[in-house]
Amino acid sequence: MADPALARECARAIFDAFGDYNAEFREITRRARLRFESRDWAAGRRDATERIDLYDRYVARTTEALRGRLAGHANNRALWVQIKACFEDEIRDFIDLEFEKTFFSSISRRLFTTVGVDPEVEFVALDLDPLSKVRPPQALNVYEHTDTAAALVEDVLEDHSFESPWEDFKNSVDFVVAELVRAWEPLGGLERLTRIEFMRPIFYQNTRAYVVGRALGVAQPQPVVIALKNGPDGISVDAVLTSVRDTSILFGFTRSYFHADLETVHDAVVFLRTILPRKPLAELFTVLGRARQGKTETYRTFFRHLQHSRDQFVEAPGDRGMVMAVFTLPSFDVVFKVIRDRFAYPKTVVRKDVLDKYYLVFRHDRAGRLVDAQEFKMLRFPRTRFDPALLEHLLESTSQTVCVDGDDVVITHCYVERRLRPLNLYLAEASPLAARHAVLDYGQAIRDLAATNIFPGDLLLKNFGVTRNGRVIFYDYDELCLVTECNFRKLPKARTMEEEMQSEAWFFVDEDDVFPEQFVSFLGFEPQQLEVFMENHADLLTPEFWREMKRRHEAGEVLEILPYRPSLSAQASGG
Repeated sequence: MADPALARECARAIFDAFGDYNAEFREITRRARLRFESRDWAAGRRDATERIDLYDRYVARTTEALRGRLAGHANNRALWVQIKACFEDEIRDFIDLEFEKTFFSSISRRLFTTVGVDPEVEFVALDLDPLSKVRPPQALNVYEHTDTAAALVEDVLEDHSFESPWEDFKNSVDFVVAELVRAWEPLGGLERLTRIEFMRPIFYQNTRAYVVGRALGVAQPQPVVIALKNGPDGISVDAVLTSVRDTSILFGFTRSYFHADLETVHDAVVFLRTILPRKPLAELFTVLGRARQGKTETYRTFFRHLQHSRDQFVEAPGDRGMVMAVFTLPSFDVVFKVIRDRFAYPKTVVRKDVLDKYYLVFRHDRAGRLVDAQEFKMLRFPRTRFDPALLEHLLESTSQTVCVDGDDVVITHCYVERRLRPLNLYLAEASPLAARHAVLDYGQAIRDLAATNIFPGDLLLKNFGVTRNGRVIFYDYDELCLVTECNFRKLPKARTMEEEMQSEAWFFVDEDDVFPEQFVSFLGFEPQQLEVFMENHADLLTPEFWREMKRRHEAGEVLEILPYRPSLSAQASGG
């Protein structure tokens, strides 16, 4: 079927659909300023969920419209080759054209149920260079350091004001200056600072607004990120992030997506890479709210790496899971997680439960404690890249999802996550000081999750991992649930010796009952590590802690989990 007019019509329909999606995405994003000014955090969370759901809604709607328009020709390859060519003409002059290509490919893959890639009817990620059309200069607010540091900071804060008044403008200025002095002392002092450049859009995440910039005057641009808080008495500077480490955590793969109204996302990514040179492009696209483009970039980066490497996929380090088969390519920093065909006792969840848990995490506030898992379907890998023992294990335990097709291994569904060092392995290898920090952060991770209404379910150390920045992250979601769904109970005391000796509970236990006092038997700490945990986090083993968290969530309270260390906070510094 050759119909150039129909091909142009369909290409234009996809182009217009993406335009509508992008316009609605930005409309939701722009609400963040209003939510910040009015301190309406609950509405901000609803906006975040609505924006996450937007992409699939538009792809599904557009796919169905095209299927109806094309009737029996919806899977005509010759026609779709024409549609793809026409679509490429439509987007030729756009800087963010890779977004449009990803949108097109999402539709064509649904129509053709593509396994692997099909370059005739989709845009192949390996051919895409997401930053190829970005050219300087970028639209920045530039502040020259020609007078005092206080004068420079005053200009910055005045240019980023809100309808809400400043709580104490001078105090905020003084705090920023003090943080700049502290950060630049090892670099030769503020006399080496020539200027600070800030991106014009303000970045919003949960209850904070961020002015994102870089300081110049030495060889490498230095991050300058000013965190703004809107409290009952007005706006104040809550923190100043001046290190790559702290800025990287803010823009990390365990954080909720930013709401920043960007004219072109690629310009923002180019800027951010000047202050976060080690941050993968996929993570930057994702944390800016463009999760599908982040997924495309993960695919592109990984398969390019696969072409230029020789190592084989092997089982990921750590204890073998009962729900997921997990494997990795040692030379690349991700893991692939495939749902097993059957779950061993005592697991009671089914496949749909696991899918639902991952979807919950995708739409939830991850608070820096949950890995952002990217869902992939119909992947094709060379069979020779699999360690034989791994492939045998996958074919035995995940046969509903993994199969061999000639010289290839086809995986119909999996999750891809950043590879972390399992906490149990980390503690066995770490120095006493590093182990102490990890134990403390493990407890803090559980607290942070509880504050976002997440109960991990399974607190075994093997279900947590450690990032390169030393943060403890939860990554095993099959038993995860909301705190508000649980009934936290005190463990009844046995009335007789016979009751105490029983291997099973002698009292009634409902499906949603949780006994925090039993957690200690699951922790698996060495005695010294357990002592550190109990000194600082013993309340996590009491039903009172969890009941109070549940009460606060049911009352609609929004609990803050800050993406920076307390030592960076103005309040912690007496500001």
